[in-house]
Amino acid sequence: MNPYAKLTFSLSLVLGTTITISSNHWVTAWTGLEINTLAIIPLISKPHHPRAIEAAIKYFLVQAAASTLLLFSSMINAWHTGQWDITQLSHPTSSLLLTAAIAMKLGLVPFHFWFPEVLQGSPLITAMLLSTVMKFPPITILFLTSHSLNPALLTTMAIASAALGGWMGLNQTQIRKILAFSSISHLGWMSIVLIYSPKLTLATFYIYCTMTSAIFLTLNTTKSLKLSTMMTSWTKTPMLNTTLMMTLLSLAGLPPLTGFLPKWLIIQELCKQEMTAPATIIAILSLLSLFFYLRLAYYSTITLPPNPTNLMKQWHANKPTSTLIAALSSMSALLLPLSPMILALI
Repeated sequence: MNPYAKLTFSLSLVLGTTITISSNHWVTAWTGLEINTLAIIPLISKPHHPRAIEAAIKYFLVQAAASTLLLFSSMINAWHTGQWDITQLSHPTSSLLLTAAIAMKLGLVPFHFWFPEVLQGSPLITAMLLSTVMKFPPITILFLTSHSLNPALLTTMAIASAALGGWMGLNQTQIRKILAFSSISHLGWMSIVLIYSPKLTLATFYIYCTMTSAIFLTLNTTKSLKLSTMMTSWTKTPMLNTTLMMTLLSLAGLPPLTGFLPKWLIIQELCKQEMTAPATIIAILSLLSLFFYLRLAYYSTITLPPNPTNLMKQWHANKPTSTLIAALSSMSALLLPLSPMILALI
């Protein structure tokens, strides 16, 4: 892709995100979401492969439908209340339509079908953008309207997302699809606590973005797209694969690592709100996700493919890994001691 074109699309992504997260009017928020959608589509279809073109078309159709639903929701609210302010969403029908629109944009169950397919057809860096940056504006809109949303609907969608994200990821061999179902599962955790503690949802999203970005950048460096290629990458970059294993275990939410913090705080908040049953259900459902994270970690470091002895060591010089991967991987594994400071911010 032409560097100037890539720069234009990247700046458009930043512009669209900034417009949406800084607006308090429905039309400007919708404009930012549309700029984001139009900027990411050329990046998805960049490889000029039928799978990439299919992913771009699916993404465009879903996002266009969701944006239309969001605009329709805001128009109904303005018709009944005379308010175009995002925080003044008071009409129940508008609230339900907005929840459906944002669920479509994020890939929450039952509007999740497009997300694994689009991620599978995208390059790794674009898949990282779809999993992190492109979810920021919709989550910001949910944050601003959290007081108006239906708790029963959000809780149902959250538990269904955690269940389906874990269940569907079990039999996958494509890493991008596994990370797509991982994203759906994590969105369930963010959604269930959104109404009771919006700041905790944002903190969970930031930690999730850190861990997912570290994983995608590492996979991009080792050029791993399937479990089989992940096995062979150990002999080329052993240290990078070791940090990948730590980041995957952190994403699973194992206690000594950073990923344990948001799950711990979410379960604590749900218990405070006397929602012990949903907290128990979503904690049990996270065991499904834990299984395929452990399988990924096992394939990345512990399992070695059958090789002759002289092929185990790669004698050519490895490409130097970036400082960004090192920083993100360190944050993904070692932020738990800073939990008092994060709690103070929340």
